[in-house]
Amino acid sequence: MKHRWWLLVCIVALGLMLGGTQGNWESLAGTANLTRQNIQLPAAVHYPLPPSLAEIPRKGEDYFDEVQPVEVGYLLWTEFPVTVAIEPPQWDPNHVWQAAAEQAIREWSAYLPLEVVDAHLPANIRLLSQRPTDQHNRRARFAETSYELFVDSQGVLRHRCRVVVRPSQARKFVLAALRHELGHALGIWGHSPLPTDALYFAQVADPPPISQRDVNTLRRVYEQPTRLGQRLPELTPHG
Repeated sequence: MKHRWWLLVCIVALGLMLGGTQGNWESLAGTANLTRQNIQLPAAVHYPLPPSLAEIPRKGEDYFDEVQPVEVGYLLWTEFPVTVAIEPPQWDPNHVWQAAAEQAIREWSAYLPLEVVDAHLPANIRLLSQRPTDQHNRRARFAETSYELFVDSQGVLRHRCRVVVRPSQARKFVLAALRHELGHALGIWGHSPLPTDALYFAQVADPPPISQRDVNTLRRVYEQPTRLGQRLPELTPHG
């Protein structure tokens, strides 16, 4: 195979929609066809827990049952640090959006190694200050996270994430949305049913920090097998 940089999956997203006073977090249905004639997926494997996550005592409950795997398994990162690029709004005079993005990254960095990179460089996760695109003629969303799968130049199956958060919100809601969406991008592809968790499915008046249940769920995700990070078998020639 000469050209391995193939895009396999386009947008599958989780987003916050405006619904009354609080809004509703809603999963957007959409899966890609990975059964192309010339693609054979590698076997799913387990990876060691990142040390920063393994060191956290396992205690209390989680909401892992709400997390959904996709065709390649669970959407977890297999190499660290995970690089994150920040693209703030053009008009951010007090750097509110930028500061909120940096704080959300710091908060999740306590559990997984994250590294902020220049916005002009490639990144595993890209945080953008934009209005989410409404693909189904629904009400405007506050935020959404999408991923795509690709095969890199070494023939390894990988993914990258795109987080979009509307800038026209109060700072605490921008931070809450970025915290929530970054949780999705790090692997929690689902929502909590409790308002005390950062990954709760609705926006609340007093947004909570990352909870023990959020961390427990993240740990459960990274204990699962995935096909990401594995080399694909040679692509068969077109017939």
